[in-house]
Amino acid sequence: MSREQAYLHILDAASKVQWNVAMILEAKALEAEKVRNWVLNQVHHASFDEDEKRLSEPLDIHEQVVEVLEGLTKLQNGLCSNLKTVLASAEEEEVKGGSLGGLFGDGFDLEDTDK
Repeated sequence: MSREQAYLHILDAASKVQWNVAMILEAKALEAEKVRNWVLNQVHHASFDEDEKRLSEPLDIHEQVVEVLEGLTKLQNGLCSNLKTVLASAEEEEVKGGSLGGLFGDGFDLEDTDK
């Protein structure tokens, strides 16, 4: 397998991971909406014996949501660093006159030309 094909496989795998992350986030949003509706309909002031418990339960739920978001952020940062490595290697090959000059097509430009 050539280096160009390996880079294309890496980019394909990264796009599939991004798609799966999007599906996870969509499912989490739907789940959060269901939980929100349940909490609004079932949990009232009289549901808790003490004020401390009334505060600690929502904080536990919030902590779980934050943990999920932190995990997804770490995953996205890892994917980003992998893609930066692939793109940097592709640019180095292009400068050296390697075979990756047409990897992204002639119209691929990372610079904002509207400025």
